[in-house]
Amino acid sequence: MKKIKLADYVINYLADLGIDKAFIVYGAANGDLVDAFTRTKNIEYVSVMHEQAGGFAAEGYAKVRERKTPGVAIATSGPGGMNFLTPIGNCYYDSVPVIFITGQIKSAFLKPDPSIRQVGFQETDICSIVKPITKYAKMITNPNSIKYELDLAIHLCTSGRQGPVLIDLPIDIQKAMIVPDELFGFDSSVESEMVNHSVIDEKIETYLDDFEKSERPVFMIGGGVRSAEAIDELHELGRILKCPMYPTWNALDIVTSDYQYYGGRIGTYGGAGRNFGIQNSDLLLAIGSRISGRVTGGNISTFARGAKKYVVDIDQSLLQKFLQQVPFNVNIFCDAKLFINKLIAAAKKRKNISSDMKRSSWTLRCMKWKNDYDPVLKKFYDNKKYVHPYVFIRELSKKMKKDDIFVADCGGNIVICNHAFETMNGQRYFTNNGNSPMGFSFSAAIGAFYGNQSRNVICVTGDGGMNMNIQELATIKNYNIKTKTIILNNHIYGITKAYQKTNFQGRMEACGPVGYNPPDFLKIAKAYGIETLVIDKQHEIEEKIDFILNFDGPLIIDVNCHEFHTYEPRIFGWKTPIEDMYPYLPRDEFKKNMIIDPVPDWEECVLPEKNIKNNME
Repeated sequence: MKKIKLADYVINYLADLGIDKAFIVYGAANGDLVDAFTRTKNIEYVSVMHEQAGGFAAEGYAKVRERKTPGVAIATSGPGGMNFLTPIGNCYYDSVPVIFITGQIKSAFLKPDPSIRQVGFQETDICSIVKPITKYAKMITNPNSIKYELDLAIHLCTSGRQGPVLIDLPIDIQKAMIVPDELFGFDSSVESEMVNHSVIDEKIETYLDDFEKSERPVFMIGGGVRSAEAIDELHELGRILKCPMYPTWNALDIVTSDYQYYGGRIGTYGGAGRNFGIQNSDLLLAIGSRISGRVTGGNISTFARGAKKYVVDIDQSLLQKFLQQVPFNVNIFCDAKLFINKLIAAAKKRKNISSDMKRSSWTLRCMKWKNDYDPVLKKFYDNKKYVHPYVFIRELSKKMKKDDIFVADCGGNIVICNHAFETMNGQRYFTNNGNSPMGFSFSAAIGAFYGNQSRNVICVTGDGGMNMNIQELATIKNYNIKTKTIILNNHIYGITKAYQKTNFQGRMEACGPVGYNPPDFLKIAKAYGIETLVIDKQHEIEEKIDFILNFDGPLIIDVNCHEFHTYEPRIFGWKTPIEDMYPYLPRDEFKKNMIIDPVPDWEECVLPEKNIKNNME
């Protein structure tokens, strides 16, 4: 029986899953793992400058690869593993399958009891630290258990509600010689939580009964539809039932702007349509969404308050009514693809299910709201002093191709992108929404590039985000990673600046210009030997976007947005329902858009200056 080093077995195992890139920072405690890459041609490592960036890249890789192919990030012990905390949180909250592997000190130097703080150099109990934000975290102490532990970790990582796992490997375990043919694995053929088909079928029939009686049905679609690989099926369902679909921010490339039943964008920064469709509905079906406060607003009881609400999810915890922020009338535990296919089959058995004139009129009205209330206003194009970021992102979206990948960051720039970028079917458009760390997109775009090198990768970040992982300019240069990085440079922390103005009269300077003042990014990029471009005025946009999209190589673009930090529409205050967004519509226009009754005191708007006064008191 042939023996091989355990580290070689691990790397070969990853390659056999179809993973062709892993993102690493080298250290003594992961040395054997990294060395194992030199003995295979089926998987390569990409050496990034910081473990956080490696974790973000692994997330971007997994989001582009899909088909349940996980991303991989490898770090050394101690600070290496602890630098994984933010990307692990990213993957946990956004349900992304990534395998995090950490090296660990030799077993002989591990502390013998939890009461002892530390024995070995850079010893850290990383498994205990990441346990709350992983689906599984395990230190390997028996070399012969490695196949079982990897099988189990991959199963948990890629099944149900997907998410990250962590395997911790002490140096002596990495070096151990094992016989692969003698290893035992994990049997994933028996699921611990099986769906009840008869219950699902019964609830689908109830939903269709309600649908036929409803006048204003809507779908709310979350990222779980992509995890279930059910996008095509969802589009077919939409064409059968012909009612408006509203994507959450994790689903903007699932229900795309060019889809015929796309009704606009929803939530506390609701874009096209200003939430009128979902708030006036009488029947809501949510599929694959955790329905966060960013969707409902602070006044949770006002969310879709006139609707009977159904929710479908693979996460049973989200379906327990006593744990739900928004109580749903009917909770369905099911994989999104299975549910959608069952619903399609049941709907096809009902004659003329989509022919009701009232529902047809409702759908047209939702489309009208979407078109009438576009966040990108005509007056934005008249700006002569600097580049209006809403105009830039809208024009960028017009010129990008159907197979391009768009990676956005957090804070103000993700609000701009989600307000202004119009997606096309076939594009991949993502950020990290659940954790939303600054600096995500620059590193995630590296992973996206390696996830599919045939597609053009456009990264948008803010000046604040660019500072967070600016060291990865070295990675971009070292590997000639042909991402195009657009910095929407407003020279401040924009969204927190807006928050300070609304809530604290702008007294603090931590967001700039004193507490924060960004460098000249173009000079820094040039120091790394990377090509640069600046866009100062709006008349330059069209020509320079063409240059960006056709440039063959890495490119850093600085877009001068002056001190822009007006992200609208949005809601103010904890009492405001999400259909009543700032800037407020004239009260008579607002009332005409409401089919259900507005909330009490709807005539009195919560203005920013009043919000400041309330916070002072």
